[in-house]
Amino acid sequence: MCEFETATRPSALRRLRGTASDVGQFLGRFKTDESGNMSFLAVIGSLSLIAFGGIGIDLMYTEMKRTKVQATLDRAVLAATDLEQGLVPQDVMQDYFDKMQMPDALTSVTVNTGLNYRNVTGTAYVGIPTNFTNLVGLENLAAKGTSSAEERIANVEISLVLDISGSMEAETTTEGTDVAAGTTKIQMLQTATNTFLDTVLTSDNKDLVSVSLVPYSEHVNIGPDIASNLNVNWRHGYSHCLEFPQTDFDSVSLDTSQTFEQAQHYQWNFYGYNHVDDTVCPQYSYERVTPFSQDINALKKQVGDLQPRAGTSIFLGMKWGAALLDPSMRSINSTLAANGVTDTAFSTRPAEYDDENTLKTIVLMTDGQNSNSYRISDFAYNAESEYAHWASNNFWYYLQTQVEQKYWGYYYYQKYNAELGDILMANICNAAKEAGIVVWSIGFEVTDHGAAQMENCASSPAHFFRVEGAELEKTFYSIGRAINQLRLTQ
Repeated sequence: MCEFETATRPSALRRLRGTASDVGQFLGRFKTDESGNMSFLAVIGSLSLIAFGGIGIDLMYTEMKRTKVQATLDRAVLAATDLEQGLVPQDVMQDYFDKMQMPDALTSVTVNTGLNYRNVTGTAYVGIPTNFTNLVGLENLAAKGTSSAEERIANVEISLVLDISGSMEAETTTEGTDVAAGTTKIQMLQTATNTFLDTVLTSDNKDLVSVSLVPYSEHVNIGPDIASNLNVNWRHGYSHCLEFPQTDFDSVSLDTSQTFEQAQHYQWNFYGYNHVDDTVCPQYSYERVTPFSQDINALKKQVGDLQPRAGTSIFLGMKWGAALLDPSMRSINSTLAANGVTDTAFSTRPAEYDDENTLKTIVLMTDGQNSNSYRISDFAYNAESEYAHWASNNFWYYLQTQVEQKYWGYYYYQKYNAELGDILMANICNAAKEAGIVVWSIGFEVTDHGAAQMENCASSPAHFFRVEGAELEKTFYSIGRAINQLRLTQ
């Protein structure tokens, strides 16, 4: 046994020395070998990336929360601003945040309200604890928002310009409509106008919406009240139509400095007997302009009395419809209101064009197009006896029964032809649109030519309607609704 131990010890020692040498060599190589190892900078960089990624996550979550807060606030403010809801604006807004499970987010609500407007401003705040941004000293982030909205019932000035020319006596188109056979165009217009008045003159619009009714045929009878406030070369007292220089159609304003010529009073059309009811200038009280009214019953009564008369001068109806919206009419209206002629609630109208609280609009309707219009020659219309003569004698009846045919041409001249009427109409329509007046136009069973003129007059193709039969009432209703929507601005 001893021999065995003596013989084997040197071999074990050699193995031990070899192992120690290998470990030394390994440690030496490990000390100098960089493969597979991370440097100090790499470690710091990795930790920085992790930190920045975490901060990014915090910021993304905060932005998501901020978007939710802002969206809720926007919806809440719009709902609280609605004039048609009678709830307390603060309660409305709080209800929105409660439903979005953010009951404590709404921090302030400011409400300003008046007769025809409501303005609501709200702020919201949500604090968000952070997980990573606290490494850079930000222990909390904020999701906050501010929103404001306003709904304002604008003052509205409407000129309702209606065609009552002779062609309105014809029966309306009935094919494909719900109109009873035998219904005339004027009856359809009366029904449609009443619908329009019901739409724009509501209890909610009291003292806010004024309607100036302008019936027109071959001329426009402005009535004695308006006419008495202008400089007029009076010739008779049978009716109250004024002649305009052609240059007046280039402007919306009424030139109150000029002296107007009174239109002649006579009937041009001949029906086989001495008919004097369809005068070139409409003569009856219900055919006069009614300015600045909100008396729906009186307006409906007047519309119901309208009868078809004479020819068609759309440009004259449009001129007066535009003038009644121009500030140049204000002094006249103020006088009329003081005298009880117009509604005192509208005594300061028409407003200036840049009044942001006022909408000015014209609804222009016709069933035809501009036609020729004639006047009696001066030699036959220059004395009181002659004014009275033509007021009681149909023009063509008198010529055919009392004057030799070869002399007929001396008794009259053409004041307007259809082409000139179209030009003057385009001029006044363009002037109105340039002034900021919203122009709606309706062509009721018109020709292609008439439709083109009316579309050109409208504020845009979308403001023009070419209709037949029962479509007329639907159109007036649609325009009335659109006007109500236009007066609600946010």
